Amino acid sequence: MPHAPNLLEQAEHQCQARGVRFTPMRRRVLELIAENGGGLKAYDLLDQLSTEHAAARPPTVYRALEFLIGQGLVHRIESQNAYVACACPEHAHGFQFLICRLCGHVEELHLDDVTRKLSKHAASQGFRVERQTIELLGLCEACTPTTSESL
Repeated sequence: MPHAPNLLEQAEHQCQARGVRFTPMRRRVLELIAENGGGLKAYDLLDQLSTEHAAARPPTVYRALEFLIGQGLVHRIESQNAYVACACPEHAHGFQFLICRLCGHVEELHLDDVTRKLSKHAASQGFRVERQTIELLGLCEACTPTTSESL
C-alpha cells in the first residue's frame, strides 16, 4: 500500500489540479486509511476520528469516503465493506485486490489485460461494464506456512 506522506501530497496536488477541495477531514480520513495495511471499515474510521474531532459523525465519514472514492484516492473492498488507499491515484485504471484472510493485508494489482479481457467479453454479450471489483482471498507470503511447518 502507498506510503501516507507521499499519498497525501499527491492527493493535494491532484485535488488542486482538478479544482476540488481537499478539506482537513478528507485529508485525515485518507491519512488514517493509508496508515492501515489492510481494509479499514467506516465505523473504525469514525472511532478514530471521534477522539480527534468531537463533531465526527457517520455522515461526515461517509461523505469523505464518497469524495475520496470519486477522486480515485480510495477503493472499497466490497467483500469486507472496508476501504483502502489507492496505490496509484495519479491515473484511472482497473484494479484487483489480493486480500490475506489471516492478517488482513491488502495488495492492489493493476492487471490491465484482465480488465480489458473482461470488458471485451462483456461487450460481446451486449453488456457495458461500469465497475469491476475483483478480490482474491487467500494467504499472503508472511502468513503462508512453509513446507516444514505444514508437515
